[in-house]
Amino acid sequence: MSTSVVISFAIYLVLMLGIGIYFYLSTRDLSDYILGGRNLPAGVAALSAGASDLSGWALMGLPGAIFSGGLSQAWMAVWTLVGVYLNWSLIAARLRVFTEAAGNALTVPDYFEARFVDRQRILRTVSSIVMLVFFTFYVSAGLVGGAVLFESLFHVDYLVALWVGAAVIVSYTFLGGFLAASWTDLVQGLMMAAALLVVAIMTLLALINGGSFAESSSAADIAPLSGLMEGMTVVGMLSLSGWAIGYCGQPHVVVRFMALRRREDVKISRRIAMIWSTITMGSAVAVGALGYYWFNGGLENSERVFILLSNVMLNPWVAGFVLAGVLAAIMSTVDSQLLVCSSTLAEDIYRGFLRPAASQRELIWLSRLSVLAVALLATAMANDPDSSILDLVSYAWGGFGAAFGPVILLSLFWRNMSRNGAVAGLVVGALTVAIWKPLSGGPAGIFDMFEVVPGFLSSLLAVVVVSLLSDNRRERECFDGLMSVWQRDTDTNESSAQPATQLKGENHE
Repeated sequence: MSTSVVISFAIYLVLMLGIGIYFYLSTRDLSDYILGGRNLPAGVAALSAGASDLSGWALMGLPGAIFSGGLSQAWMAVWTLVGVYLNWSLIAARLRVFTEAAGNALTVPDYFEARFVDRQRILRTVSSIVMLVFFTFYVSAGLVGGAVLFESLFHVDYLVALWVGAAVIVSYTFLGGFLAASWTDLVQGLMMAAALLVVAIMTLLALINGGSFAESSSAADIAPLSGLMEGMTVVGMLSLSGWAIGYCGQPHVVVRFMALRRREDVKISRRIAMIWSTITMGSAVAVGALGYYWFNGGLENSERVFILLSNVMLNPWVAGFVLAGVLAAIMSTVDSQLLVCSSTLAEDIYRGFLRPAASQRELIWLSRLSVLAVALLATAMANDPDSSILDLVSYAWGGFGAAFGPVILLSLFWRNMSRNGAVAGLVVGALTVAIWKPLSGGPAGIFDMFEVVPGFLSSLLAVVVVSLLSDNRRERECFDGLMSVWQRDTDTNESSAQPATQLKGENHE
């Protein structure tokens, strides 16, 4: 590994740590640490949500899936874009208003407890447990990606790379909390998109000029990638649609909606998020497809195609920053997940059940120690160097999408939803994913379907059925109160926009 790569890589890491230290010095209370004081700018929220979601699977998992499975795997990217749009359109604005109106809820379990008037705190308990279980798998996936990167760059043992990578990722999240995670995500999101786009373009130009990794053969000598619809079935397409429907249940993504400065920023954030996601996902698909032809279809680990292409195609100084983009993608997801776990342990469990009168300083330090504890557990789970990043991510994604997706969505739109219905949805969704995951085959390959799809549908059914059988008078009253705040906020925005509209009309006339 050249000195220039190591130096440029180190510059990036020092920059990220500097951001963590800056926000460490400006963190005053728990709201600052876990939600940034609800003062996140639109652009930061958009790129932070995207970067914390797409993560290492966009740079390693998705290109690897295209490389090994053909262009039909690109439907993952298509459905992901659908999910991004629906999430910002359906969830973002209402969740921003509802969580602040519901007692200034700082976490998703906190919001559930207020929305469903849960004095027994059953919802807080169940949602916290589900969150911690699946986030541990998610963090583990990120750490595997970080270890693969360090192993490839510095030619060190996988386990050494794993623990070094974990130390780097945890350091600035431990210090700076939500704002550190969000602002580093802004940098990391831009680096992710640029890295994928540059490598895709350089590989395309090299192939046009007749290049190939194996001198004895050319791209024309290998079988072409399978087409977009080749081998696709109805069950297969339904399975891939899970990447869209699971979006509204990702706590580390929706927390960015809660932290926005203003409801009006949602439209701006949505546009930025869609542009960034389209560039990132399209480039990831291109890297996998072009890499297949460059390496003549032969790689021992297809998830390393982006890393290997970066080393081949780019100047060492540029390669250092591009490869830092891989770590950026991983860090941007792991920091968000660790932060949600720490807020769950500190706000939802420690202050919720054990010490309601805990001081802000005590809660901040407990959150930091929680970051460390979850990271240690996830690192221990990532000890297997053969772990698939995409498999780990898809399992965690499925768990969150099935358990939280229907509950969050219906809590914002359905007046008759009850607390018992929410509990049933969380439990049924999580259990369906856990039971479905190891199954395979069945009629028309039904059990090969991405587990988030049956999990989401069964959770949705459980919420509706149990809610209709429950006494939900208090929940309806709470919903009506939240809707009155929403409507007042809507009327205020329309009123403030009215003079500009009238002025345009007068000028036109």
